[in-house]
Amino acid sequence: MTGLAALFERVAVKRLSRVEASPSHSNQHEFNGSNGLKEIFGTVSSRRRARFIYLGDRDEDTLSADGLLSWYDAREKHPTRSEFRLYYTPTPASEAMRAGDTAFFIIRPDESVLVVFAREHSTAEEQLLWLFRVRAPGQQLQVRLVGDDNREIGFAVRGVLDTLGVELPPAPVAEESAYDLLVTRYASGFPSTTEFSAFARELTADVSPLEDPDGALVTWLEREEALFRHLERHLLLERLQLGFADDVDAFLNFSLSVQNRRKARAGRALENHVEALLQIHRIPHERGRTTEGTSRPDFLFPSAVSYRDPAFPASNLRMLAVKSTCKDRWRQILAEADRITTKHLLTLESSISVAQTNEMDSRSVVLVLPRDLHETYAPAQQTRLLSLMGFLKGLP
Repeated sequence: MTGLAALFERVAVKRLSRVEASPSHSNQHEFNGSNGLKEIFGTVSSRRRARFIYLGDRDEDTLSADGLLSWYDAREKHPTRSEFRLYYTPTPASEAMRAGDTAFFIIRPDESVLVVFAREHSTAEEQLLWLFRVRAPGQQLQVRLVGDDNREIGFAVRGVLDTLGVELPPAPVAEESAYDLLVTRYASGFPSTTEFSAFARELTADVSPLEDPDGALVTWLEREEALFRHLERHLLLERLQLGFADDVDAFLNFSLSVQNRRKARAGRALENHVEALLQIHRIPHERGRTTEGTSRPDFLFPSAVSYRDPAFPASNLRMLAVKSTCKDRWRQILAEADRITTKHLLTLESSISVAQTNEMDSRSVVLVLPRDLHETYAPAQQTRLLSLMGFLKGLP
């Protein structure tokens, strides 16, 4: 199996009713929709491991916890009737759900289950509906078999899988010489993000950043991710072989440092590659320069000196904020660069909700995304998106 079929078998989607989302109204922790659920759980009582995930509007609002699902025939002893119910153990993630949220019941090949809750009309909901190719749900369950979905797991798909905590193996480093160079050059540990981004570009020859900056950006990011993951595995294996003896705190600190490095690297890598493209296109710019107070746009065009010169036309100034994911943090850029009315925001976030893009539009925020991500948005949204090439061509 390839594509999504290697990761998921079946998915069921429904809008949660008040009874389902508020156990206090039914004195049960139970999901309705037994007829549809039979299509994914079968007709035999069972208990399954489940990971419950609540996807909030901010990173800090996202909750994840392990629990159990019990698929149970309440009339098992009746000679002619059956009445299946799906009970769940309460977790912080399930306690956060509310009426109107969308629930996704996702069956993995090992028969474990992901139960994911997303707010109605939220970006998380839009991303999951796009990923599984299902329509916006009602309270009637809809079921889709994913086992025949051989879609390539590309850049956009990987981004959504990351929100679900589905970790993929690192993409292969095809050239043995590249892997040897990687582990030899950085045998002592990770270099700075700037150096590692440059290393990834150095080993990526099959791109044309002048003719196709959108494709080059995605290729560089994918290349750096693959190299980073291979180096991480190489270095972590060495550390794990040394062991932690009985020092639990040392192990926990080590684990936390791994997660923090992954999170911090992604945003800085994106900025590094954007700057490389600006340099290749010979576009005057400055990175991280102060405009007012503590305001520091990621990229300012053409320069901070021009920005501070009252005689320089404001219509010839531009700013570009860079955020690998938006969530609710996009509003931070509204306070940056007061002289620039229209703010441009480059992101790698797919399927941002219509409500959020409408609000961005009302606040004069223009989204810039690599061209391949545009297809994850609704047609009406796509008319307001810029590709990276479109942004570069629109600079004064």
